[in-house]
Amino acid sequence: MKIWIINQYATLPSSGLGVRHRHLARELAALGHDTSVIAARWSHLTLDEAAADAAPQVDHFEGFRFLSLDLLRYRDAHDKKRALNWFLFAYKLLRAQRVLGEKPDAVVYSSPSLVGYLAAEWIARRCRARLIFEVRDIWPLSLTHIGGYSKHHPFIRLFQWIEDRAYRNSDLVVSNLRGAVDHMEQRGLPGDRFVWLPNGVSLSKLDQKESAPAALHAKIPSGKFVVGYAGTLGSANSINTLIDAARILRHDPEILFVLLGGGREKSALEERVRSEELSNVIFIESVPKAQVQDILKRFDACWIGWKSSPLYNYGIAANKIFDYLYSARPIIHSYSGRHDPVMDYNAGLSVPAEDPAALAAAIATMRSLPNKRRRQLGKNGRVAVLERHDYQNLARQLEKSITEIRCIQC
Repeated sequence: MKIWIINQYATLPSSGLGVRHRHLARELAALGHDTSVIAARWSHLTLDEAAADAAPQVDHFEGFRFLSLDLLRYRDAHDKKRALNWFLFAYKLLRAQRVLGEKPDAVVYSSPSLVGYLAAEWIARRCRARLIFEVRDIWPLSLTHIGGYSKHHPFIRLFQWIEDRAYRNSDLVVSNLRGAVDHMEQRGLPGDRFVWLPNGVSLSKLDQKESAPAALHAKIPSGKFVVGYAGTLGSANSINTLIDAARILRHDPEILFVLLGGGREKSALEERVRSEELSNVIFIESVPKAQVQDILKRFDACWIGWKSSPLYNYGIAANKIFDYLYSARPIIHSYSGRHDPVMDYNAGLSVPAEDPAALAAAIATMRSLPNKRRRQLGKNGRVAVLERHDYQNLARQLEKSITEIRCIQC
């Protein structure tokens, strides 16, 4: 089949992280499909602007094609030009067939931005192709629950109309959120058109891991029980909850908190740690993806947290969870939603979201466990990710789902 995967924020490793859609496209191509990823040349997720600018319009990478559409530059995720780019991306998407010189057999349109779905639907119906809507972030629900927007906001009303249309008109709806089907059925999606396709890891790429610089390792003192976080330092992951727990445990000289990464909130978090004189918290700059596993080896437990919101009753799909599972380190999870992979895989401890006291108690409990028990929790997580979250297997699941589609309007 000729398969198009459309995601405005998809990237290649040369300019960004290049995670889910890069891996799915590579594995679909390895299965014999002519696969293309269509994305914006630049977004707030671009890590190397020079590489993005220098890339050809159609790049060939790991057996698939990557089409970059030129859009407006903007400062950050909250810049109004980002919203304008949603419409510009949809408009330029209509020309993709001319650039790629083919008619797709299957069009996969991936959220969160919804405006481009309208263009993807038009292309799919014009080409009599199967139409798959992939939901990775439930818009506009997350914008009202987490972003604080009114459901009467014009953009929210537009997004709601598009979301409902997508559930009605798509031949298949895919999500990496296990419980998303509960929401989708309420919005009109027949349950038999839903497929859960979780995030995962590329085992071939993880096997190519690199060593982090010795100077970086030297920043993590030995002889401590290290609770580590690796990822974006933003409000969505409730990093302040971890720092609150560090404050509670500040008089225990054996526990150290390490935050690896950057992000919008990093400066404010560093200032808080300085002002409260929390000597048990250290920050480490971001490292290339290939070096993350080397740093995770220094952690005795990995932490990830979330806001307390009913939105998470539909599940979570953070890539860092799967990196943690693969690292074979036990996980401490601040989470109040459903479909908790840490609990499902018996890979660590879970406590309520935004509850520093419960988190501090869980950290103390994890440290008190025998080393053998901590190793077993880590092993449970690694086995789960190897068996259920290898992108090679996930691509086969997607291929099977596409081939079994009963096309509604073809």
